[in-house]
Amino acid sequence: MSAAGHRKPTPPTPPKAPRRAHRRSLHGRGRVDDYAWLRVANWRDVMRDSRLLDAEVRAYLEAENEYTAANLRDVEALQSELFREMRGRIKEDDYSVPDADGAYAYYFRYREGGQYPVHCRRPAAAPESEEIGGEEIEGEEILLDGDAEARGRDYFQVAGFAHSPDHSLIAYAVDTAGSESYTLNVRPAAGGATLDEPIERVQGDVAWAADGRHLFYTALDENHRPWRVCRHRLGDPVARDAVVYQEQDAGFFLFLGKTRSRRFITIHASDHRTSEAWLVPADAPRAAPFLVRARERDVEYTVTERAGRLLIVTNAAGAEDYKLCVAASAAPGCGSWDDFRVPGAGVLLERVVAFSRWIVRLERKDALPRLVVMEMDAGGRCVAEHVVAFDEECYELQPLHTFDYEGDVLRFVYTSMTTPYRVFDYDMRTRTRVLRKEQIVPSGHDPEAYETRRLFAPAPDGERVPLSLLYRKTTPLDGAAPLLLYGYGSYGVSVPASFSSNRLSLVDRGFVYAIAHVRGGMEKGYRWYKGGRTGNKRNTFLDFIACGEYLARENFTRRGRIVAHGASAGGLLVGAVVNARPDLFAAAIAEVPFVDMLNTVCDDTLPLTPIEWPEWGNPIEDAEAFARIAAYSPYDNVARQDYPHLFVTAGLSDPRVTYWEPAKWVARLRAMKTDDNLLLLKTNLAAGHGGASGRFDYLEEVAQRYAFVLKVFAQYVPG
Repeated sequence: MSAAGHRKPTPPTPPKAPRRAHRRSLHGRGRVDDYAWLRVANWRDVMRDSRLLDAEVRAYLEAENEYTAANLRDVEALQSELFREMRGRIKEDDYSVPDADGAYAYYFRYREGGQYPVHCRRPAAAPESEEIGGEEIEGEEILLDGDAEARGRDYFQVAGFAHSPDHSLIAYAVDTAGSESYTLNVRPAAGGATLDEPIERVQGDVAWAADGRHLFYTALDENHRPWRVCRHRLGDPVARDAVVYQEQDAGFFLFLGKTRSRRFITIHASDHRTSEAWLVPADAPRAAPFLVRARERDVEYTVTERAGRLLIVTNAAGAEDYKLCVAASAAPGCGSWDDFRVPGAGVLLERVVAFSRWIVRLERKDALPRLVVMEMDAGGRCVAEHVVAFDEECYELQPLHTFDYEGDVLRFVYTSMTTPYRVFDYDMRTRTRVLRKEQIVPSGHDPEAYETRRLFAPAPDGERVPLSLLYRKTTPLDGAAPLLLYGYGSYGVSVPASFSSNRLSLVDRGFVYAIAHVRGGMEKGYRWYKGGRTGNKRNTFLDFIACGEYLARENFTRRGRIVAHGASAGGLLVGAVVNARPDLFAAAIAEVPFVDMLNTVCDDTLPLTPIEWPEWGNPIEDAEAFARIAAYSPYDNVARQDYPHLFVTAGLSDPRVTYWEPAKWVARLRAMKTDDNLLLLKTNLAAGHGGASGRFDYLEEVAQRYAFVLKVFAQYVPG
């Protein structure tokens, strides 16, 4: 073969977004935004119908998608291999543990090859087989077939699925665009056409009144914010639905629920630092809601009910890590709150689960969760309590929903980075547990082949930042291993050290996988959250960099062999650290990244902006907040320097991080960076914040990101 036969193909030409200066000024500071044109004026309409997107913007996004595909063409076989691996770890005819409610047990299952869950029920008295799965199940009724409903749609997501108290009806909400704007439907459980007219533009949460004839839901306003709780009476026109509660502050969002006792419909209004709750008696759906306690700045609380009393988890009166209070009466004018349990120092109270004879606390200490069971007497006193014990060094657990309020069984899920998900029923009276379900990995998984570790990296100010690690025991820890470092660090969200079969595709190829539990989350209590928000936000980025440096010093990897990975606000973290320390990273994955944040939090017409101000500061009114955010907002701080390889994603109908944020960031990076490293933007033109809705379609997206990572390290790439 001639020398020309070995010539490498000409690399694709990257798209070049036109620069059109758009000038802004605030607090006496002028700014020029060359790519503001990517934000279309009709973005609200585009979220509902992508066909309405401006032709020039669509052409640019499509050109970026084509450029991404062209640059990854040489790893298409690898991507297919990764997809097959990931799919091979999924039990395709999987199911949830049935949850008994009266005469029926409710569950969902997947059929082999199916993309979406099938919601089902069967007689509660029927004997349970070890496996559900399959197509033919004795006594089963299919209530909602996700595969059938999704047929012919690019996107399909169900939320708020709930059966009526008499089991005759089901209510469910459907999003067919990825915009998180749902349509609420009611239909007979036995099958047939939907009742009444569909209710459009709802949030997706739903609660039945006790009579099974009234239905509560949360409506979205024109800016896509949940602002009204409404009540629908079956048979009435939707136009006659009553407004139960309307929020007047655009910075507070509404969340609808129902107590486990089924006595109350709950309405919680909150921003990121203040909250308020209203209750409606479920047996009196037309009654006016009553206020539990008026909102007070920086006081948060959530409420449920047990035995005629309210249980309140709150940070009131200086309870930084929250405490459990009791109100003597679950009725209007519920009176004062009495402290019931105040956790010890360094223990965060996350939530409580109420039973008729028990209260269960989910707590967290040093980034590890624990379940504490309290036995209650008829007078509402705790007569004994115990902790449900676990052995692993690093794990995650969560209570699961069950309908059985009167019983003694707590259902919870336990997992670690090496242990697949296990669902247990725990008898709180006998203190024994029964394994109800274990996540099966059909292609095989040996937990003993892997090591999971909990380490602590020193931050510049002396704080110890928790790290959760996973790697194969055969991986040499001599600094040569590539390492993926995942982080989030916002809104008080704690990243779980849980099992993911997908990440094994990197770990089995010699990667170390690490989670940096940086400030801005609540892994080490509320102070950990405060240490990474508003004026302390810089700590989030410094913690992540400190984790990378520490892992390099300890020979888990080396500088320049780390992949930074984050999504949404975690994408903000990625954008900030690659601006500040590009030398530390070989590559970065930024999924739907919140990177144009200064412009976003200065735009009060966007869906989430007002509720974001307590987290970041209000740069419209506060010049100091403006200067602080401007100093780290990734889009505003792109520099003329080398950057690591970057893979960036966006969702066209995303209401949380609008598509133009990552698109603008990539456009500016492409114009400014001084290296030849890959810079790829992949916009899902048929989905929103969470990416593809089908479980296998989603795996295709993960496989593409991992193929990018492996290409960067030139590992397992055809020559």
